[in-house]
Amino acid sequence: MADMMVKMVLLVIFFGMMVGIGLYCRSHATDVNGFVLGGRSVGPWLTAFAYGTSYFSAVVFVGYAGQFGWKYGIAATWAGLGNAFLGSLLAWVVLGRRTRVMTQHLDSATMPEFFGKRFGSKALKLCASAIIFIFLIPYTASLYNGLSRLFGMAFDIDYSVCVAVMAVLTAIYVIAGGYMATAINDFIQGIIMLAGIVAVILAVLQSQGGFLLALEKLARIQGDSAVPGVYASFFGPDPVNLLGVVILTSLGTWGLPQMVQKFYAIKSEAAISKGTVISTVFALVVAGGCYFLGGFGRLFSDRVDIAAEGYDSVIPAMLSGLPALLIAIVVILVLSASMSTLSSLVLTSSSTLTLDFIKGNIIKEMDEKRQVAWMRGLVVVFILISVVLAIVQYRSNVTFIAQLMGVSWGALAGAFLAPFLYGLYWKGATRAACWASFLFSTLVMLANIFWRQRFPALLQSPINAGAFCMIAGLVIVPAVSLFTKAPDKERLEEIFSCYEKTVVVTVTDSIGDDR
Repeated sequence: MADMMVKMVLLVIFFGMMVGIGLYCRSHATDVNGFVLGGRSVGPWLTAFAYGTSYFSAVVFVGYAGQFGWKYGIAATWAGLGNAFLGSLLAWVVLGRRTRVMTQHLDSATMPEFFGKRFGSKALKLCASAIIFIFLIPYTASLYNGLSRLFGMAFDIDYSVCVAVMAVLTAIYVIAGGYMATAINDFIQGIIMLAGIVAVILAVLQSQGGFLLALEKLARIQGDSAVPGVYASFFGPDPVNLLGVVILTSLGTWGLPQMVQKFYAIKSEAAISKGTVISTVFALVVAGGCYFLGGFGRLFSDRVDIAAEGYDSVIPAMLSGLPALLIAIVVILVLSASMSTLSSLVLTSSSTLTLDFIKGNIIKEMDEKRQVAWMRGLVVVFILISVVLAIVQYRSNVTFIAQLMGVSWGALAGAFLAPFLYGLYWKGATRAACWASFLFSTLVMLANIFWRQRFPALLQSPINAGAFCMIAGLVIVPAVSLFTKAPDKERLEEIFSCYEKTVVVTVTDSIGDDR
């Protein structure tokens, strides 16, 4: 009884804090710029934590860490390292500054709006908005999946009630405070995630006699491989498919709208530099820690039945023997990861649909107040849809929804990564090339759902297919651009002029040239 009381008290404090911050930030969400971007005045710590918590959800902690840790052993840690250095550090270095400068110059608040203005095509904007709507909704539903087993382990609460409570509380603080409330909550949730991951790893390894003894036990497990000690090895039993996981989960952030739009809101040059370091360290601890923890999953094979329960049962089985207080922290950790990503996704979806699809097309005239009202209403709609999808999948095991969730990252990042990257850096990128990238990735990933068996063996995995689409886009865009109509030179000069503006900085930022 005392253990349950501790868990409930921690949950009430956590939820109360989230809602209180949402209500506190109401003054920042009175216009479109404030509701969607926080007035483009968000500092490095909030932006870096918002980026990291949007990146890592319960899907990573419960699903991916369990699945890939079981398949690849300790080598799954490479996915976490890829997330830190390719998905965070390099993404901030390559995209951060240019995204902030060009999107402000073009006055674009969403990724579809960027494509529409950068390539001079309203149709591109509408198409990008449709792709986001189609593939973000099922991804949003997937965030609830990791909660069912953890709540079943920690509380005697029906999964549907858990999902509904989480959705309602997330909706309250997003609707009330917009991006600023989301960013502040992400910061608090990020701290919980950092502390929780470290505590869980130490506790799980301690239960196996410490790191060295756990590694020795893992080396004795043969599992599905004929190679002795392969699950404790550097590259694991299947380095080729592991590389696909690293590419999809790391390079994918470069083309995901809910991730890239974090750069739209950052405050200054100094904030970008600090945010780069903070975001990388955050990813190293959270993602590296998750996959590292999952790598020891086979040590708990006596508690796991993969054939009957699936990979989602691995992490809960590893945690089931921990003290009540630590289990409560884990539950709040997973709630934090899920709510932060959920808030980012629904804010991205509602702003995209309002600003890029409804405004100017369905409703010709929309003032600032009306646009914010529509976005708040659509936050409710998107959360309701995600709740329904999550409960339907949980109760009836609808595999179509699960498949669609699996390909969402590949479709979104495959479609957007290359045209966004080249659009920031290269004047030669054409409208036709952008269309080619959109169509190629969405068609390939949709085909992977319905005709997966007809794909080559390596690409039958949605993860490998998604990684292939991202890399293919980087070739398709320049190739198509070379053979299609070049953009108008005067217009391009005006767009890229944002990088040519002169600014005065202090010696602490640049030593300069004495001459």
